[in-house]
Amino acid sequence: MSYPTDCDILSGYRQRNETLRQQQELPEPLRDRAAAISLVLFDVDGVLTDGSLIYSESGVESKTFHTQDGLGIKLLHLAGIETGLITARSSEMVTRRAAELAVTYAYQRVERKLDAFKEILQRSGRKPFQVCYMGDDWIDLGLLRRVGLAACPANAVPEVQAACHFIAQRTGGHGAVRQLCDLIITAKGQHEALVQRFLS
Repeated sequence: MSYPTDCDILSGYRQRNETLRQQQELPEPLRDRAAAISLVLFDVDGVLTDGSLIYSESGVESKTFHTQDGLGIKLLHLAGIETGLITARSSEMVTRRAAELAVTYAYQRVERKLDAFKEILQRSGRKPFQVCYMGDDWIDLGLLRRVGLAACPANAVPEVQAACHFIAQRTGGHGAVRQLCDLIITAKGQHEALVQRFLS
């Protein structure tokens, strides 16, 4: 049987203290909202991407996604939190990215996001206070005002920022999603356990 060294014990204390510090730094209302979340939904353009639409001469559309955002979504899954996408546009790239990230719900070409939200609530059995949504523009306002935790990237339009409980320091497509994922994981007290999975 092996026993932890003094360095292992000290490292463990430091990690626990860091997790506690992160939790304590969150404003209590925000921490409570984030701790209740069991489903996180994302807009795509302007949230998972920077909002740019690039077309080739043949008319093929392309998008770029941030790898840290992708890992953040996978960390939510490891923490037992479901995820989904709701977007007004339709793209094979989004279909592929949704499959890569193994999101539970993927709604494209949605004219009224509230309709998709209501269907997801019915399918998942969730209550609105258990759901977080991250959006960046007017089309997201109705949904942002109905979820337990409303979030947006740093470059969201002013009306969206005014409707949100959490505004990321990073912009859409550049780590804003990861910051939201980290917030929820920290509020749920799972940060340390997830870090340990990658250290072992």
